[in-house]
Amino acid sequence: MRIAILEPGAPPRDLQPRFGRYGQMVAALFGEAVEGEVFDVRRGVYPDPGPWDGFVITGSAAGVYDPDPWIAPLKAWVQDAAGSAPMIGICFGHQLMAEAFGGKVIKSPKGWGMGLATYTLTSAAPHPARSWMDADARAISLPVSHQDQVIELGKGARVLGGSDFCPFGFIAYPDLKALSLQPHPEFDPAYAKALIESRREGLLAQDHADAAIASLLAPNDNRKVGRWLTRFLQGEGR
Repeated sequence: MRIAILEPGAPPRDLQPRFGRYGQMVAALFGEAVEGEVFDVRRGVYPDPGPWDGFVITGSAAGVYDPDPWIAPLKAWVQDAAGSAPMIGICFGHQLMAEAFGGKVIKSPKGWGMGLATYTLTSAAPHPARSWMDADARAISLPVSHQDQVIELGKGARVLGGSDFCPFGFIAYPDLKALSLQPHPEFDPAYAKALIESRREGLLAQDHADAAIASLLAPNDNRKVGRWLTRFLQGEGR
């Protein structure tokens, strides 16, 4: 498969030599099944109109409500590209897609979601919108790093999973061949830990940071969700 990875953000500069950029993390999540090409949308670089098997929008430190001049063009691109090929949004990509498709995102009064989070999947019964998941899947645990949250859904959106902290954690848009998720299956726990450490000063309470780092020692479902997202790009369940 040939996919376009739209990169609206990057890890802190001092972490990039060790962990790479978000586009590289996403490409590694899919492995050899996918050939990914990364596009720096903050510089106005977008995929050409050629045939793509899918699109992935990565995370970013920006908020979708920020005045950065590249955000509105990216939202417009999402609206124009929706339905032409499978589309996946991760964290910022999840939030941007929600707003592009008629939803709403805010900086949540709940504060930071950090560390490993568990999301309950909404339906035990098979449904076309989630048939790319394992049939017996009931919950998944993945790294998270976010303050913003989707609080309103757009037309045609279907919630596939969430938690008390983040109710709209997984959203499908079946009519648009689109899927988004708040957590980061592409984050290695070592990177998630390093990111928390980089935010200790001035952003996170020490006990919150310590608890988030401790949570990352538990087993995660990164590889499982990577397989699910590959299936989604391959067209299963759509």
